[in-house]
Amino acid sequence: MVKNTTDTTEARERRVARAIHYNLSYIVQGAEHGTDGAIVLLHDLLGGAFTWEGIIPALAATGRAVYAIDMLGYGSSDHPWPADTSVWGHADVLTSLLTQLNLTNIVLVGYGLGGGVAQILATRLLNQRVAAVVLIDTVCYTHGFAPDWPLKEMEKSQDPDLPQTVKLEDLLEELRETLPKASHNTDRFSEQLTQYINPWDSEVGKEVLYQHIRTIHPNYINSVASDMKVVHKPVLIIWGAEDQQMPVKYAERLHREIPQSQLVIVPDAAHMVLFDAPEAVIKALTQFIPTL
Repeated sequence: MVKNTTDTTEARERRVARAIHYNLSYIVQGAEHGTDGAIVLLHDLLGGAFTWEGIIPALAATGRAVYAIDMLGYGSSDHPWPADTSVWGHADVLTSLLTQLNLTNIVLVGYGLGGGVAQILATRLLNQRVAAVVLIDTVCYTHGFAPDWPLKEMEKSQDPDLPQTVKLEDLLEELRETLPKASHNTDRFSEQLTQYINPWDSEVGKEVLYQHIRTIHPNYINSVASDMKVVHKPVLIIWGAEDQQMPVKYAERLHREIPQSQLVIVPDAAHMVLFDAPEAVIKALTQFIPTL
C-alpha cells in the first residue's frame, strides 16, 4: 500500500511504500504522466532524494514521471541495523518497489553508489523494465570507494568493531572536514553540510553509516560494470572533470567498453556534480531522454 503526503513543492509528492519488509520513501513529480517511461533517480553515499531537488523539475518537464528515491538506510526511508545495504541489497529492495509501482521502460539514473545499484538493476534484476541507463560519477569495476572519502580512512572503517571506539562528535567533525572535498565549490558546498550530516547524528545513525561503508564490496561492482557492455540499452555517462573520488579515467573506460554509449565530461565540477553543475547535468539528461 502506498501512502501519500503533500510536499511543499507544487506538483510534487512525498510517498511511502512497503518493499520486502521495509518502508521506502520517495519523491514523485509528474505522476500524471503515468508509469511507462518514468525516470528513476538513485543517489550517492550519504545522500538521499534531496540531492536531486535542483534536477527534478526540469526532468518532469520532459513529460515523464520522475521518482527520486531515498534508498534503504537513507533519508526518510527505514534505517535498519543490521541490514544488507550493499549495492545488491539496495537493488533487491528497489526491485520490489519498482515492480510494485509497475514502472516500465524506466530511464534509470544512478549517481555514485546509486550508479552501482542501477547497473545491477539494468543487467540483472529489472532488465526487462529498464529502457535506458544514465551513470553519473558512478562506482564501477573495482573502484567502490575513494580511500579518504567520505571518511578519512575508508579501509580502516571496514572494521566492524570501529563504531564502538569512535565518538559520535568525532565522526560528525570528520564528515564536516571531508565532505566538502568532493565539491569544486568547497566554500559554497559547506552551506549544504547539514543535509548530509544530520541523518548520522545519533548513535544508531553512526552504526548505520558504518554499515553502509562496510557493505561497499568492489567485487560486486566489478562484475556488473563488466556486464554493462552486453546490456543492450542506451547508456549516457556524465562525469565531473575534477572528480577526485571517482577519477574520470573510469568514465572513459565505461564509455570505451559500452557500445554506442555517450559520454559527457562536465568542466569545473567534481564528484558533487549535481551541486557543482546542475545546469550541465540537466542539459545532458534533457538532450538524451528525447532520443529514447
